[in-house]
Amino acid sequence: MCLLALALDTHARFPLVVAANRDEYYARATEPLSWWSPGSGLPSVLGGRDLAAGGAWMGLTAAGRVAMLTNIRAPSQHDPDALSRGGIVTDWLSEADDAETFWNKVAARRHNGFNLIAGDASTGRWFWAANRGIAPIALERGLHGLSNAELDTPWKKVVELKQRLRESLEVADSVYGLVRRLFDALGDRSLAADAALPDTGMPRDIERQLSSAFVEMPARGYGTRSSTLLITERDDAGERTHVFERTYDADRSARPRLRRATLEPWPPRAGSSCTKVLVPAAVVDA
Repeated sequence: MCLLALALDTHARFPLVVAANRDEYYARATEPLSWWSPGSGLPSVLGGRDLAAGGAWMGLTAAGRVAMLTNIRAPSQHDPDALSRGGIVTDWLSEADDAETFWNKVAARRHNGFNLIAGDASTGRWFWAANRGIAPIALERGLHGLSNAELDTPWKKVVELKQRLRESLEVADSVYGLVRRLFDALGDRSLAADAALPDTGMPRDIERQLSSAFVEMPARGYGTRSSTLLITERDDAGERTHVFERTYDADRSARPRLRRATLEPWPPRAGSSCTKVLVPAAVVDA
């Protein structure tokens, strides 16, 4: 995943909202949003799945664990023999360790650069960490943004997605109103001005193409493959969480496909159980 904005306890009706884009090579085999098992006896994961290495870029469990990961763009430090980063997400979702214990295990392994935002929605404890010398840092309530640098680095698409999320929460009067606005924000194809481009070691023309929220690089066989929304809704009956995923083909003239899952009640509370509902894939307008 390459871009996300996260709102933690900033809105009475929508206490948890995530809007995220995954950029990847079109040729990399992927399964869309579904429930799947990362291994025998392990908790089922709700999320997309990377079939090339078996991991994920974003996912959650019925018990309340959540994780999302972005790569750190540092081509000069790339190790072709490093372990897949997607396994970090499924490891967090599969284990019961606290953040520090989990991070000690991950830090001992060899991965290319990454950011991890993870937590337990049932306890409201969240953290961010990066394998560039940044141990887990607790995330407080508020609005957070992440791309391929450190948390809240003010790249154009990070700043703008956070702003669009803030504005969407201010005016949304329903889940579907929020969904429409956030999918629009994730579909923004506007590029940053050259003066605002980061210097991550990539050629300038590639930095420019990567500067939009929605990335299109057909000549390189690369671009935004999916947009995901996670929205927790609170009312007098309790809390339920909706996950929406739009997936895109390399052929951008094809309409995106939408999958939706609803978990209720979720986040889970002591003594409650979670009902998992997955709505079959449906084609929607672009």
